[in-house]
Amino acid sequence: MQLWTNRFASQVRFFRRHRGASASLERRGYMDSRLPKLSFVALAVYSVIHFPSYYSQLPDVVASHFNGRGIPNGWQSKPAFFTVFVGVSVLAAVIGFGISRIISALPPQLINLPNKQYWLAPDRLAETQAFLNNYFAWFGWAVFLIIILTFDYAIKSNLDPQNRPDISRMWYILAGFLAFVAVWIIRLLTRFLRTPQEKVRS
Repeated sequence: MQLWTNRFASQVRFFRRHRGASASLERRGYMDSRLPKLSFVALAVYSVIHFPSYYSQLPDVVASHFNGRGIPNGWQSKPAFFTVFVGVSVLAAVIGFGISRIISALPPQLINLPNKQYWLAPDRLAETQAFLNNYFAWFGWAVFLIIILTFDYAIKSNLDPQNRPDISRMWYILAGFLAFVAVWIIRLLTRFLRTPQEKVRS
């Protein structure tokens, strides 16, 4: 009887420690992702203030697509142009705020993650979720920033078609985003491709 009582007490202590550690990791994940989320909100506020101020100045049909030299080769109505902006902005928000939550709600067998048996184990799940929450928040912020810069270029080009912004600006922005994506993927793989035990053995 005494042995059973000791085992039960030990299991209760383990559960409390595990629950406390998980809660701590969840709080830390929230804190880590707070900066990109606040940055996203700041961009959203900027968009709400900045872009509507140009609506009345734009023609009814606007150039919405440009070739590599900055020459327009696609057009939309003004309402459709701004509707597309709202739609892709919502998509960026889903990437930043929704994907990590969707992943957390999926059963492990549906999640495509290297070494998922290790990283999705109950004692590491909170840490993995915190990492993904922070990671996708930064990615969503970067996507939203690219969207804003791209639409700003299109608007400025429509306001003064004879003196459009230099298209090289967009090429630099695209190169910076691709570099960010490359670093983002490398860091993601570095995090999950090998477990700590495998890193120690190597």
